[in-house]
This record gives sequence, structure tokens and C-alpha cells, in this order.
Amino acid sequence: MTLSSQADALQPRSPETLYAEIRDLKDEDKIERLTKALVHIPSINGTSGEVTIAEYLEAFIRTIPYFKDHPEAVWTQPLKNDFLGRKNVYAIIRNQKHADTVLYHSHMDTVGIDDFGKLKGLAYHPHQLREHFAKHGPTPEIRSHARSEDWMFGRGSVDMKSGIAVHLVNLIHFSKRSEELEGNVLLMLNPIEENEHTGVIDSVEELQRLQKEWGLDLKVAINNDFVTELYPGDPNYYIYTGAIGKLLPCFSIFGREAHVGETLTGVDPTLISAEINRRINNNMELSERINGEHMLPPTCLQQRDQKDFYNVQTPLNSRLYFNYFIYESSPDEVMEKLVSKTTEACASTQAHMEKQYRTFLRTGNYPDQESLHWDVSIYTYEEYVRHLETEGIDVRTFIEELEYSQEEMDKREIAFHVVESLQSVDPDKQPKVVIFFAPPYCPHNFLREEVESEKRIIDVLQEVTSQNKDQVEGTFAVKKFFPFLSDSSYLSLHDSEEEVQALIDNFPEYHEIYPVPIQEIRKLNIPSINMGVYGKDAHKYTERVYKPYTFTTLPQLTRQVTEKIFQN
Repeated sequence: MTLSSQADALQPRSPETLYAEIRDLKDEDKIERLTKALVHIPSINGTSGEVTIAEYLEAFIRTIPYFKDHPEAVWTQPLKNDFLGRKNVYAIIRNQKHADTVLYHSHMDTVGIDDFGKLKGLAYHPHQLREHFAKHGPTPEIRSHARSEDWMFGRGSVDMKSGIAVHLVNLIHFSKRSEELEGNVLLMLNPIEENEHTGVIDSVEELQRLQKEWGLDLKVAINNDFVTELYPGDPNYYIYTGAIGKLLPCFSIFGREAHVGETLTGVDPTLISAEINRRINNNMELSERINGEHMLPPTCLQQRDQKDFYNVQTPLNSRLYFNYFIYESSPDEVMEKLVSKTTEACASTQAHMEKQYRTFLRTGNYPDQESLHWDVSIYTYEEYVRHLETEGIDVRTFIEELEYSQEEMDKREIAFHVVESLQSVDPDKQPKVVIFFAPPYCPHNFLREEVESEKRIIDVLQEVTSQNKDQVEGTFAVKKFFPFLSDSSYLSLHDSEEEVQALIDNFPEYHEIYPVPIQEIRKLNIPSINMGVYGKDAHKYTERVYKPYTFTTLPQLTRQVTEKIFQN
């Protein structure tokens, strides 16, 4: 039997059959069966599988007796203008005597399976993968894990079908005790987490509706996105009280073209791009410093010129953009650093070109051209718009008349298209760099000890982890910032009005291509924590979840935190 035929032999059970199979099992066995069933369902980001899994999960929740008796307590929210028809899934165990509500949330999508190579046919089948890795695992650790009963392999096993399973089993647990609950448990399952976070962004409106119409007081949001070791041999099981933010700073660089026979008279935008990249990419000087936290530097995600075919003219312009994590810094503080590094890069490039040109003149015994220079202007997008307006250009009208297709163009491509189109009508054709932000933008948030209600959540986490310290082989560690991007970013926001406006003013077509509802998020203001499933190698073909912690310890911790939140 081939790998693909082995895989095809397994099909996900119907929701009704699955619930009947797990109904009387221990909770850890329920979670394992659920995780395996959900891994069987391909739900790759950007495919119809995201719709399939949402429909499956909604149907499964409706098989739970509580929700059979309360069908109105399960519903979906279609995403706005979504080309696939994706939707958020909600369910609530509601005690109308109480307003206090704990929100459980997870994402339903996964990354793709190209990394599996010839093992693609097994990507969604944990048992066969474990058998394969037991013999052919690429490292001794992976072979050891595969020979153990403690690990489950498969795409989405740790990121994050197991997280959904943990929340579902806790939902079942509390549904049997709905009359005893001193609050409400709201479950939210979102698509599109792995790139644009559109699911949770659209959920902001729905969560506000529940606050207003049902009077829910959302005390805390508990995400269970995966946690892992931060260094080899790390003994910690991490719980995070905040979410890092992300900016995507972009650089549109315009040079002065030249024939290669006169190359030293030009300003090469790829040379400027390279110098900017050298000064920013993986530069720990630009990383924030918060003791004991996992702090990462900016990372280059794209660098290219805009030539589409071969000729002997130097490039007219180039592009560059970075992943830039933000922890406590604001967007305007980041922009200030970017301008500083760009100024250094351009000065260095200018000095280099002047030196090379003087060497060229001396070597050829040529006369100097005193008018020749390699100056480069540097603008933030906001400054560039003001510059164009002083030249008499109606920037707003010009952009409104630009033609582009949001359905066909990448959002980052649209932002560059706007800037480059503005350059085309700029009377000043001197070399320049325009710095701006493009999607995605993830706000940062964290629990603040100076806010009494948030300090209480921190205290609850410390209390629960202390009470359960003997339940794990390692140790619990409560940290401030979840070190990866997550949907938790969009449930609370701490930046000031001025700081947010500084972002929007430097973000071409913000309201059209990535309209994060900042004011609504600020009003929603749900304190957010991450108590994650534990595993290794997320986004790799060796992805796996550690069952003892994830299936046994984590659900108990989550319940205890929930109950203590209701008691306070």
C-alpha cells in the first residue's frame, strides 16, 4: 500500500459519531481523539478547508447535549467580503444571573504541507507519521519521540488543532455544570490566523455586540496557541500575559539610472537597499530590552529591484521590507529608529560612491564634474505626502483614481504601487527613500500591574501555577510576551491616539487594504493571556504535540483559572 493510499484509507468521522465515541472517555482521551479527528481535516490557510473545518466544528458543538437544549447558543459569523465564505464559530455556556465572562479562543487554519515532500500523503494522519518517524526520523530526538506514546505528529497537531480540542473538552466540562457556573464561558474559533488575522479582526464587532446586547463583561481572553522551548533543554512551560505586536516597515527606494558604461554617475537603489538591509536586518540594537523576555530583532522578508527584464541600464528603483516585532515601543518610536538607520545608510552609500568616483577620475585622468552628487532624500510616507502637496499635487484625489484590484494584488504590492505611483507624478526626480508601513499590523498588548483588574489576573496565574507545580516535570514560567504572532493582539490595545495616528499617517491606503478597527479594539479592551498547548517544530513537517501536558495538565489549569476569575 502506498503512502497516499494509506492516508486515503482514513476519513474524519461525522461529528455525531465522534461525540458518541468520546462521550464517556476520560478528558485526556477525549482531547486526544478530538485532536486526531481535527488533524484529519485539511484546513490550510487560504483554502476551502477553512470553511470545511468551521462547519465541522459547528456541527460537533451542536451534538453536545447542552447545545442541543440551547441551539441558539451556537452560531457563526460570516467574514466580510471573504472570497471563500469563511466564518467565525461561537458557542456560549451562559448563566444569565452573571455578566462575568471568560473567552476561550483558538484558530482553525494551518500552514500548508509542501514541507512534507514525499510524506504529503501522511501529513494529516498522526499514527502513520509516528510509525514513519520511529524508523526514519531525521534526528535521534524525533525518532525517540515517535517511539514514545507521549507525542502526536501531524500538520496542525500543535498549531493548533490540539488547542481547539482542549477548549472543546473544557466547554463540555462546564456545560455539565452550567447551573453552578458563576459566570459565562464563551468559545470563539477563528480562521485566517496564519497570515492576515482577518477572522479575529472581524470578531471585534461581534464581541462588542455581545457586550452590548447580552451585557457580557469579558474579564479575560484565554488563547491556547502553542508554546515551546526557547532554547535546547529549556525546562519551562510558559504562560504569557501579553502578545507581541508586528509592523511591516517598507522602503521604496528611487535612484538615478545610468548605463553600465557610466555606472559611477548613477545612484543605484540596490546599493542603498543593501546598506539599509545591513543596518537593520537581525540588528539586536533595534530589539527592545525587557529582562527575561524573548526579544527578537527585525528580519528582512523581501529585497528586490523592480526590473522585469534584462538590459544594461541600472535599476530605477528597489523595494525592501522587514518583519519588525514591537513589545512596548510604539509605531512612531519604530519609525524614528528606521529613519535614523536609513540616514546612516544613505550617508554611507554617498561617501562610498564619491570615493569610487574620485578613484575612477584619477585612474582615467579625467576632469572632475563638480555638479555630480549622490545625495539621497529621506521621507516618511507622511512627509512625502506633504512634500507632494507643496508641489500642488492633490494626493488624496490621485490615490482615489488609482486602479488596483484587492482581489488580485497582494496587500503589500498595493502599498508599494501607491508610493511608486506618487513618485511618478513627483516633479522632483532626485534619488529618494520613502519609508512606510504595510499589512499586516498586529497591535501589542500586555497585562499591566498598575491596573487592578489586570493585576488580579496575573495573581491568579501565579496562584494556579504554584498549586500545580508538581504536575509537570519541569517548571512553570509566567512571562509577559507570547513570542510569536497570535490573534490575541487584536483584543486589546494600549497605544495612545497620537501613536495610532502616527501609524495610520504612514500606512498607504490603511482604511482600504487593512482597516484594523483600532478604536473598537481599544473600547473592547479584553485582557488577553496565552496558556498554550506544548509541542515542538510548529510549521515544520516534524510538528508534534506533547500529550501529557497538553491533554492532561493544560485543561485543568485552564479550568482553575476560569473558576478563580469568576470568584473574583
